[in-house]
Amino acid sequence: MIEASDLTKRYGPTVAVDDLSFVVKPGRVTGFLGPNGAGKSTTMRMILGLDRPTGGQVLIDGRRYGELEHPLRTVGALLDARWAHPNRSARSHLRWLARSNQLPRSRVDEVLDLVGLSSVADKRAGGFSLGMSQRLGIAGALLGDPQVLLFDEPVNGLDPEGILWIRQLMQGLAAEGRTVLVSSHLLSEMALTASDLVVIGRGRLIAQASTAEFVDAAAGQSILVRSPRSDRLSVLLTANGASVVADPGDGPPALLVTGVTAEQIGDTAAANGIALHELSPRRGSLEEAFMQITGDDVEYASGSGNGRHRNENNPVGATS
Repeated sequence: MIEASDLTKRYGPTVAVDDLSFVVKPGRVTGFLGPNGAGKSTTMRMILGLDRPTGGQVLIDGRRYGELEHPLRTVGALLDARWAHPNRSARSHLRWLARSNQLPRSRVDEVLDLVGLSSVADKRAGGFSLGMSQRLGIAGALLGDPQVLLFDEPVNGLDPEGILWIRQLMQGLAAEGRTVLVSSHLLSEMALTASDLVVIGRGRLIAQASTAEFVDAAAGQSILVRSPRSDRLSVLLTANGASVVADPGDGPPALLVTGVTAEQIGDTAAANGIALHELSPRRGSLEEAFMQITGDDVEYASGSGNGRHRNENNPVGATS
């Protein structure tokens, strides 16, 4: 488990992380999301003892990172895929890490095989593609068989097969009871990978919730309705307090309805002799929810403004 309490980091007058508190639980993949400049990388560096907090603390299974006798056996991390010495082979790099934490050399070959690098284990890391470097970084994170894992943008440079592999790997690690925290800008992938989310902006917590709760609270859920008499149905539903808009999708003409239940839509249609060809819930996307919630917290906005405003009464854990 990772527990951040009132975590703060200042660089002179700049506040990179501002009184941030959250918990990352074992047995779940937790997505760590935020716009550029939100403080995600700084927070992950403080978790790993690479940056010292100005205030507050972060504990890993009840201890600060600096108190761990053999850190790789407790925490594995991938923060920078290119940090391996370019003139070292993948095997030499991992053997050096293993020796630093008194891990058996046999573990090196195990993780090389796990990440698919056995055939290039003796090649220089400097000649690796970004995707291969990511796999080497993941091998390093897994080397000590840790219970806590942190990944910063782990799918960068991976092809579709590699993205599927890392998704299944992270979910498998969480299923074993491990704590998995992953930061990524690829929101479509996070929607498939993460069970929980910690969302920050300008260094402050915006929300901590399950992925489903975050999407439903921010983007809402609409109901897709198809009917040969959609115009008449739209009038009736609007009169009953529903919000009705045309579905922008590429399929046959349809309505997106919010503010009433599917049962109410069906009852209204039946009472007025209107046939329904489709009546199905449609949940908003993580991308829509993320843009809605973080719209005021982007570091750089296109044009004169993005027109989005965060709901300060947002029910998924807003604290700023």
